[in-house]
Amino acid sequence: MASTSSPDPSTSAEVPAPYGNGPSAAAVPPSESARKPVSRIRTHHLQQAKTSGEHFAMLTAYDQYTAEIFDQAGTEVLLVGDSASNNVFGNETSIPVTVDELLPLCRAVARSAKRALVVADLPFGSYEVSPQQAVATGVRFLKEGLAHAVKLEGGKFYADTVRAMVQAGIPVMGHIGFTPQSEHSLGGYRVQGRGDDAARLVEDAAALADAGAFCVLMEMVPAETAKAVDAAVSVPTIGIGAGNATTGQVLVWQDMAGLRGGRMARFVKQYADLRTVLSDAAKAYGDDVRSGQFPGPEHSF
Repeated sequence: MASTSSPDPSTSAEVPAPYGNGPSAAAVPPSESARKPVSRIRTHHLQQAKTSGEHFAMLTAYDQYTAEIFDQAGTEVLLVGDSASNNVFGNETSIPVTVDELLPLCRAVARSAKRALVVADLPFGSYEVSPQQAVATGVRFLKEGLAHAVKLEGGKFYADTVRAMVQAGIPVMGHIGFTPQSEHSLGGYRVQGRGDDAARLVEDAAALADAGAFCVLMEMVPAETAKAVDAAVSVPTIGIGAGNATTGQVLVWQDMAGLRGGRMARFVKQYADLRTVLSDAAKAYGDDVRSGQFPGPEHSF
C-alpha cells in the first residue's frame, strides 16, 4: 500500500481535530516530526489502494501487545474479530461470543494502535433482528469499544441494515462468502460461490457497496469468483481464502504466527512458529525453577 501520510491530492488533507483529541502528547521537535510523520489509516486510504491497484494487510488482534506490535509493523487494518470466541475464550465456534465480551478487547486494541484502522465484528445475535438493533450495537462499538468501523456478515439481505448504520455515522465493512456465524445453516465450513453461485456473491457485494459499505470481505471463495466480485464493485475487497485479486488480505493472527496448534486451513500461511517458541520457553523456565537455577543472584535484591 502506498504511503498513507500523503493523501490523494483530490482529497483534503486531514487537519487536527477541532474539538481536541484527549490529553496532549509530548511535544515532538519539528525535525523529528518531519522524519516520522504520523498518519491514522482511514477508510479513504483503503479506497485509494483500490483505485491505484495497491494492496493492504489486515490481521486480527484482541489485546494490547499484539495490537501494538502489528501496528508498529505497518499492518493497515486490525480486526477485533468474533474469532476471539475460539481464539481467546475457548469456544469451538464464533457463535457464543457476546458484545460485552468483545468490547473490552476492542478498547484494548483501539487504545494501543496509533496508526491502524480498527474494525470490530458485530457478533451473532447483535444485528440480525432489525436495522435499529444493528445501529445500537454499532454505536456501542464506536463509543464503548473505541472502534473506527464495524463488520457484519451477510449479503444483500442486509443492505438496508448497512444503509441505516452508515446514515447513523457508522462505517461498515461487509462480509460475504463463507460466513462463520451461519455455519449451521450453510452445512459447515464450505467454500461459497462455486459455479452458478458466483453471481449471487457479485450481487451481494454490489448491494452492500451501494448501501454504503466502505469495503467487502470475502471468505473461502474461489479465486475466480473473488476476482469477478472485485471487478464488479468500486470499493476495496479483502480476501481470506479468496485468491490474490482482492485489495487486501486478512488472517487470524494466531494462525499467521503459528500459535494455534492443529490442522490449518488451506488458505493459511504460517510466518512463524510461536507455539514451539513459547513451549520451549515455558519448559526452560520450569526446568530452571525446579533445579534452583532461577532466580539467581542477578535476579535477586
